[in-house]
Amino acid sequence: MLTRRVLFTLGAAAALAGCTAAPVLAASGRLVDVQIVDRARHGVLAEYRHRGTTYVAGRPGDRYAVRLTNRTGARVLVVLSVDGVNAVSGETAATAQTGYVLSPWQSADITGWRKSDAEAAAFYFTALPDSYAARTGRPQNVGVIGVAAFRERVPLPRPAVPFEPVPYSGGRDDGTMRQQAERRSADAGAKAAEGSAAAPAADAAADSREREAKTMSRSERLGTGHGEREYAPVERTAFERASSRPDEIVQVRYDSHANLVAAGVIDVPRRPVPDPFPGFVADPPP
Repeated sequence: MLTRRVLFTLGAAAALAGCTAAPVLAASGRLVDVQIVDRARHGVLAEYRHRGTTYVAGRPGDRYAVRLTNRTGARVLVVLSVDGVNAVSGETAATAQTGYVLSPWQSADITGWRKSDAEAAAFYFTALPDSYAARTGRPQNVGVIGVAAFRERVPLPRPAVPFEPVPYSGGRDDGTMRQQAERRSADAGAKAAEGSAAAPAADAAADSREREAKTMSRSERLGTGHGEREYAPVERTAFERASSRPDEIVQVRYDSHANLVAAGVIDVPRRPVPDPFPGFVADPPP
C-alpha cells in the first residue's frame, strides 16, 4: 500500500486587498493556482510569460509569500519547493516528500521555511550567495518555485463475504462441516483483501525532472533567504496519495527586474532615438 504520511494542514488565509497589474494570468494548473505575494505592498507580483514559462520580478530585501489555491472540491496535497529545497523539511526537494494539505477550495499563504508547528522563517528575496539554498551548499536550482500537487486516495468499500449455509447432515456434527465452512469463509475474506490492495509505491527516481539552466550570471541572480522567525501555526493530518506520481507540477521562476529585462522576459519600451535632421522648421506656439 502507499504509505500514509503525516502532513500539515493550513488554516484559510484571507485574500490580500489590492494587487499590482498582472500582464498575464496567474501560474495555474487544473488542481492548484500559484501566486507570489509581495508582503510589504500587499499585492500579487505581476507575472510574465516567456517561452511557456511564468516569471515574476522580485526586489532584494522584500519578503514574499507563496499563495496556494485549491481549485477542486476535494483535499489536495501540495509539496512546495523553493530554490530546489523542500519548504517544510529543508531536504533537497523531491515530489515524494512531505508538504501541505489544502481543504476544498482553500487558499493559503506560505510565508517561510517551516521551523515547527508554530513558526516559519520568512521568505525574502536576496542575492544568490545569501540564499538558504546556497548557504546549505545547494545553489544549482536557485530562482524557481515549484509545486507538486496530489489528489487524495478514496478507499473503496470492502466487498462483503458471501454467506454459505452449512448443509444439515441429518445426524451428529463432529465439527468437520463447521471447520470446512470456516475455512471457505476465511479463503473468501483473503481473496477480498487481496482485491482491495493499493498499488505499490513508485520509484522516487522516476519523479526527478531536469531543470533548465538560466543564462544570467550567478552573482547577479536572486535567491530566497532564511529570514526572521514568524508565528505561522499549522496542524498535522494524514493523507494518502491516489498515485505516487504528482497529478500536476506548477512552477514560477523569479529574478530581479533588471535581469528579466536583460534576458528578454520583460519588454521595456525603448526611448526614441534623437534625429538630427527631422524635417522643416515648425512655427513656435502662440
